[in-house]
Amino acid sequence: MLIRSISGVRGIVDTHLTDDVIRNYVRCAHQIYQDGVIIIGRDSRQSGLMITNTVIDEFIRLGRNIIFCDIVPTPTVQFMVEQTDAAGGLIITASHNPEEWNGLKFVRADGTFFLPEENERLFKEVDRGIKVKDSKVRGIVFEDKNAIQKHIIKNASLKCVDVYQIRKRQFKVVIDAINGAGAIAVPAMLEALGCEVIPINCEPTGDFVHGTEPLPQNLKELSKAVIENNADIGFAVDPDADRLAIVDEKGTAIGEEYTLVLATDGYINTVGSKETFVTNLSTTMALDKLAEKHGCAVERSAVGEINVVQKMLEIGANLGGEGNGGVILREAHLGRDSLVGVTMVLNRLAQSDEPLSGIMNKLPQFEMVKERLELNRADVCTPDPIAVFDRAKSIFSDAEVNTVDGLKFIWDDRWLHLRASNTEPILRIYAEAPTKQEAQELVQTLKSKL
Repeated sequence: MLIRSISGVRGIVDTHLTDDVIRNYVRCAHQIYQDGVIIIGRDSRQSGLMITNTVIDEFIRLGRNIIFCDIVPTPTVQFMVEQTDAAGGLIITASHNPEEWNGLKFVRADGTFFLPEENERLFKEVDRGIKVKDSKVRGIVFEDKNAIQKHIIKNASLKCVDVYQIRKRQFKVVIDAINGAGAIAVPAMLEALGCEVIPINCEPTGDFVHGTEPLPQNLKELSKAVIENNADIGFAVDPDADRLAIVDEKGTAIGEEYTLVLATDGYINTVGSKETFVTNLSTTMALDKLAEKHGCAVERSAVGEINVVQKMLEIGANLGGEGNGGVILREAHLGRDSLVGVTMVLNRLAQSDEPLSGIMNKLPQFEMVKERLELNRADVCTPDPIAVFDRAKSIFSDAEVNTVDGLKFIWDDRWLHLRASNTEPILRIYAEAPTKQEAQELVQTLKSKL
């Protein structure tokens, strides 16, 4: 199957993301990009080289010059596009999907992903199957073997981070890169920060040895390695290295939701100014409570990286991100970035002598539950999302309501968020409260009435 979303397109390689499909997407993206060079990178999937060759061949046939970075994190391509005069970028990755998948992410000239309306235009042009004549002059391919190093140098120079203090601490860090695009980049970033690095699954082979999302159930090897090596912290990234998860010194996975919270805590301590941060509607309210404590504020956007970025641009925010482990720092570039994430989290760790578990205990504590409701089930009496939303409003009439992205009910210390999937007949149900039981009760209250 092929899945189109705000993040581009992805599909199963052998059956759906075929050579003809890839060429069609490249032709249509070519029509959207302004004149200029396109920067291309890929994650480590074994299908990546074949797809890259197809993408590059189509671009140079159309007269486009290409800068090829090979296997690099998605944020490295975004950084490279923003820092140059490139017309845009294209990343060959299926993000956290399994190995048999791959995909295409499209980057604008400012280093951000295509806007929703640009994606919509792209998909319409693909469906039309437009024909584009070969250019009279073929494009040229240039290789950039130093993209990761440039990215690291930028992150090691961030003004909102005390790199000297991080290096002084000489943290012992375990990194699990799942043999993905971050396998070289993230350990190199940690070494640049003066860390003693214990790498596991850090060969860019595309052999994803455990679940591809950096969720607690997929971090058992990392947790074990942190304990065995008496490490200060453990990091894990997804296959294209834009998301970051963390394990504390006791081997406990703290959850992706708290990556952004920790980064923000360190940022506030370093910068000391009262700012507004941006995150999406499904991210932990621990960020709000932390911001309130320091006289700062939080603005929320629809779910999706580009939506967070657009809100950051709209209000002039310097820091944002998502509860899936994505940290977005304007000073670095406007995209989720695990290299930025590890730098900012270590910045927080270096600000006191407390272990990570102690720092975590002082942060606002909330538990989140994520479930789904299949709308075509026989026992669901309101199979239409709009009907579910209307029913939910009558159930939770005492809550503040936000309709920016689906339907969110907000109380002082908990919330419930309903969103219809763009690709499946399901309703995503996220709830957060001080305890997991209280969050689960919110979900069950809704389900019992449907």
